[in-house]
Amino acid sequence: MTRHIDTLLVANRGEIACRVMRTAKALGLTTVAVHSAIDANARHAREADIRVDLGGAKPADSYLLVDKLIAAAKASGAQAIHPGYGFLSENAGFARAIEAAGLIFLGPPASAIDAMGSKSAAKALMETAGVPLVPGYHGEAQDYETFRTAAEVIGYPVLLKAAAGGGGKGMKVVERESELAEALASAQREAQAAFGDARMLVEKYVLKPRHVEIQVFADMHGNCLYLNERDCSIQRRHQKVVEEAPAPGLSPALRRAMGEAAVKAAQAIGYVGAGTVEFLLDARGEFFFMEMNTRLQVEHPVTEAITGLDLVAWQIRVARGEPLPISQDEVPLLGHAIEVRLYAEDPDHDFLPATGTLELYREPSAGPGRRVDSGVAEGDTVSPFYDPMLGKLIAWGENREEARQRLLAMLAETAVGGVRTNLAFLRRVLAHPAFANAELDTGFIPRHQAQLLPPPGELPESFWQLAASAFVQGEAERVRGDDPHSPWQGSCGWRAGLPAETDLALRCGDAQRVVRLR
Repeated sequence: MTRHIDTLLVANRGEIACRVMRTAKALGLTTVAVHSAIDANARHAREADIRVDLGGAKPADSYLLVDKLIAAAKASGAQAIHPGYGFLSENAGFARAIEAAGLIFLGPPASAIDAMGSKSAAKALMETAGVPLVPGYHGEAQDYETFRTAAEVIGYPVLLKAAAGGGGKGMKVVERESELAEALASAQREAQAAFGDARMLVEKYVLKPRHVEIQVFADMHGNCLYLNERDCSIQRRHQKVVEEAPAPGLSPALRRAMGEAAVKAAQAIGYVGAGTVEFLLDARGEFFFMEMNTRLQVEHPVTEAITGLDLVAWQIRVARGEPLPISQDEVPLLGHAIEVRLYAEDPDHDFLPATGTLELYREPSAGPGRRVDSGVAEGDTVSPFYDPMLGKLIAWGENREEARQRLLAMLAETAVGGVRTNLAFLRRVLAHPAFANAELDTGFIPRHQAQLLPPPGELPESFWQLAASAFVQGEAERVRGDDPHSPWQGSCGWRAGLPAETDLALRCGDAQRVVRLR
């Protein structure tokens, strides 16, 4: 069965919308962007062949309106919809509505999304399929006594998790029985507020775990393979900061065992398209199923870097009905790749999202082993309504150290002004000796917090002098007109027979300084 796709609507925004459209255009497809009212001039809207205004500002008034998205696809002549990640990407109702409208969903069947939508149901399904699970309780009974008994059987420490959750919400580590009641009540409140579902599950808390995930891909002809793995252990509050592929120190035998388990998980739910099976890996080399993400992942570029494959192109071809182009034995594994996520956020204040205008935005130069996936440009506004990720920097090298050094060089070339970012924090993570030595686990950031998140120091005098000089030079270039030598066009305080002096009142964050330039 072959399905025709020549026009693709991307039901998303930001860097993932730009990234999907880049491949779609390379394949000769017409691209359609949807945007909210405040995203009318956003980069993804500017780069599309066709743009459709959804109105509104908040996601609930724009990017989450299923009827408007489907109407936009039909009005623009799109045969298929790519959901990106976030928003409706793992919404089974959205997938069903697309199919019911006679359109093609570039994702798995709705039944597969349903199967993995509940952590409890997913774990029960994986247990039946023979996929290794962390010891735990995933049942329907939700009373305190049930959880107390389960935790006693499992053995402390245990991890409480929201059954319908993600992103670290409704998740609590419990070290001893005396903490269980309060932690359970708190996690249930968080889960109810975030997901409208207070159901919990409890698992053995794996000490110093690594987060290793397997990229799987399946077609409509029964073929399914794994495209190696990614290590996503560097996290803050259960959200990924740095991702790399392949996972450092993973033996070929362990890679094969985890890959085959991931394929088994995908086949158990009749999966089609790109998906990721996430595992916890302990220090003894034992791995346990966590969850399956039924979509393309943020960190897919590192997999593309070590395989030379374009996963979005594969998604489009699989959606058309084509078989996977290679077999498992033909999957490449070339060198090493590392990705970091550049966010508009304030690491000095618990990583609170930052908003404002990108007065300055400079990405690193392109070149071999260098990739930037971004969704903004200088002058764009970072809104409070959406995820504050500006883009992703990806470096490839023949080995891990080469990739690390290349990514550090890329970060040194990156400059953002107008909003606070995590740029300096990312540099400190990559430069840390423990990261260089691949000492990775999910406790990396808390363990090295003193070095990674030092208290803000006083800015040196050289910084203020340089900032003042740059400001004056910029103002002079702006106003001097056609005669660069005219003293009357300058803004440097020139006067006949007297030294030129300019006093500037500058502010950087909470710090202020008056600088006198002569």
